[in-house]
Amino acid sequence: MELGRLEYLQALVTEFQVTDSTEAKEQVLANLANFAYDPSNYEYLRQLQVLDLFLDMLTEDNETLVEFAMGGLCNLCLDKTNKEYILEASGVEPIINCLSSSNEETVVSAVTTLMFLTTPRSRAQTTALPVVECMLRFSLSANTRLSNLASIFLQDYCSPPQVEEARNLSKHTAVGIPLPKD
Repeated sequence: MELGRLEYLQALVTEFQVTDSTEAKEQVLANLANFAYDPSNYEYLRQLQVLDLFLDMLTEDNETLVEFAMGGLCNLCLDKTNKEYILEASGVEPIINCLSSSNEETVVSAVTTLMFLTTPRSRAQTTALPVVECMLRFSLSANTRLSNLASIFLQDYCSPPQVEEARNLSKHTAVGIPLPKD
């Protein structure tokens, strides 16, 4: 049974790599992101370098591919080994860049992933001033999911001085990262 799971995941990865169809790529990436939800698949997904595939897709122009890749990373990063891999692979910056997506699911997954990736070692990067500023803006969003998630981020992952600095800076800057479309 377990060998069958690895072979199936390998077939998905291979299909993603060889297909020229954008629709097929989107479907395969969605499937891989869903498999990333199950901890029994973590080792296989690492072995098949799916974390790298997800990280690579974060810079694609296709918003659907970015959404599924971000969702897959969000599913994987609760695992300590996967979290360390993402941090070592310089994955925080492309995840932060996803905060500017117009796709709500991508943004929600990016915020959640930043929460999951925050460790004493990564905190300076995951709660950098531009991120805190962005979370302040998101906390004011009419989108309840996003505003609640951003508020939790600010309360649980940022220090009061960080939030205050971002608030003061935001008063003096022009429009920042756009809110995702509803």
